[in-house]
Amino acid sequence: MTLKLDKVNRGPHLSTLVASSISREIAQGRLKPGDQLPTEQALATTFGVSRNVVREAIARLRSEGRIWSQQGRGAFVVESTNPTVLTIDYEALQRADSFRNLFELRGILEVQAAALAARRRTEADLTAMGDALAGMREAPYGSVAWLRSDLEFHRTVAEATRNAYMGQFLVFVSERVRESILAAGNQQKSDDMARITLGEHERILAAIRAGDAEAAQTAMRDHLAGAALRVGLQDGGEAVAEAKPAVQHSRLRKAIRGQAAG
Repeated sequence: MTLKLDKVNRGPHLSTLVASSISREIAQGRLKPGDQLPTEQALATTFGVSRNVVREAIARLRSEGRIWSQQGRGAFVVESTNPTVLTIDYEALQRADSFRNLFELRGILEVQAAALAARRRTEADLTAMGDALAGMREAPYGSVAWLRSDLEFHRTVAEATRNAYMGQFLVFVSERVRESILAAGNQQKSDDMARITLGEHERILAAIRAGDAEAAQTAMRDHLAGAALRVGLQDGGEAVAEAKPAVQHSRLRKAIRGQAAG
């Protein structure tokens, strides 16, 4: 068994990169159903990472249904060729078309989630959304802490739908988007964009708090169109179904152009 594994570049998601590399070996047939993976130590040496990173990668592959493991024996490629868990390949998302498709899917789900949240939210949900928004205000714009609080805000919106499947799927998709943004480092950053982005989230929260499903949909749709612009999808409106041009998007485009010129 000859594997094509190389050291991974340093970054915020080393375990994701390791898991993606092993997944590629499985997809391309160099690791076949039933094959045993190299030991943790061997993988750590090959990838140039710690054993903890390898353990996280193995845990991810196990949760995705690609491998199974047994203490004392090691990790093995699953026998079934039909995955039982939805996966989105990390490396595929480095292609612009794949990332755009994922963002489009996110828009379809989150716009509807915002409407459901407006109808079904509780006071506890509103408090959790407010706490996540406070975390965004306190963190430097575009930082890991900001993105973590941003993800938490959207997770609480999804939870407020009272639809467990909606919540699970939205968190999964949003996490893949966040990983791609961190890895690519293509989040546009400026004080103007921080204010615009916070304003978008505040409008979503205000609409959900008011119980206005239509306004919540509009606010979420506008936010996602703006988010698409900020991560380099220049036709942001087209990346989000039925997105409508808004004044803040005009200001956002100017902020992005101004930063590029600087």
